[in-house]
Amino acid sequence: MIRVIVADDHKIVREGLKQLIGLAPDLSVVGEATNGSEVLERVRSTPCDVLLLDISMPDCNGVEVIPRIKAMASSPAILMLSMHNEAQIAARALKNGASGYTTKDSDPALLLAAIRKVAAGGRYIEPELADRLVFEVGLSSDKPVHSALSERELQVFERLVKGAHLNDIAEQLAISSKTVSTHKVRIMQKLGVTSNAELVRYALENQLFH
Repeated sequence: MIRVIVADDHKIVREGLKQLIGLAPDLSVVGEATNGSEVLERVRSTPCDVLLLDISMPDCNGVEVIPRIKAMASSPAILMLSMHNEAQIAARALKNGASGYTTKDSDPALLLAAIRKVAAGGRYIEPELADRLVFEVGLSSDKPVHSALSERELQVFERLVKGAHLNDIAEQLAISSKTVSTHKVRIMQKLGVTSNAELVRYALENQLFH
């Protein structure tokens, strides 16, 4: 039996996933979570084979949680579930340690197949997205400027774009305000922008941080 934890902040989505997984004789939902801290708690306390992880939850970005889960002694395979089929976001998730990436509008049968594949140690990427990952991310010689940002810089960038103040970002990431300011300066230098408005415009133009 493949044990699955479902992590999504929308109750209707969780219930739908639980019903779908419950129809498969070889799959079982053993836990659920609604935010990042609950995800970590469930994975620590409930043995499971696959974590079905929403990419966007109230207190965190699912991509940021992946390394913390993978650092655990017996971490499950992580299958990211997103509303967006953005190649850059998928690439970040896979780079951070996810075993697969699929979208919420994928065919139910494909989702079940994806769960089985990552549980067996394989990797799964939605077919349409796999093509775009190769052509937009893998083979592109003129990579977008933001691909030069570190994971921490991306975390700060996302919060700045969403309107968070430096002190709030410092608290969320458990770093000093001075460190956040330093990251902000480096982000602006790398992106070639000079204001918060330009940061937001860059994010919108490149369809980042939905």
